[in-house]
Amino acid sequence: MATYPFLSHDWIEAARALHDAHRATLPAPDGPPVRMNLVVEDVPFGDGHLEAHLDTTAGPVEVELGHLDDAAVRVTLGYATAQAVLVDGDRQAAMEAFMSGQIRVEGDFAVLLAAFSGSPAADPGPLGDALRAITAPPPGG
Repeated sequence: MATYPFLSHDWIEAARALHDAHRATLPAPDGPPVRMNLVVEDVPFGDGHLEAHLDTTAGPVEVELGHLDDAAVRVTLGYATAQAVLVDGDRQAAMEAFMSGQIRVEGDFAVLLAAFSGSPAADPGPLGDALRAITAPPPGG
């Protein structure tokens, strides 16, 4: 199976196809709906940073390129951390990065806390496995 750098155009296209194929089996998000803009730094392609967003208002987590006009919060984080959190579901990596200042938050911090304060999110099962299978390891990873 082909692998693509996380958040590259090819990865986004493949992830959309996988998401559509698994839509009926995806668990509901654990926590209130959230619309979050992401600024991903140290991206190994393009100009070194990327704007994306995470949205759970329609149900399952969706990650797309570009920013939302009405996002409640903006999170800036490094590429490897973004991949660990969004693809691998590694909450420990998120907590460590936040505590060391590698994740910066602007906007309604309460929305971010509420979104991730519940029990660990349900494993997306086959979709999670499929996303990990198409995702190339981060540089140096």
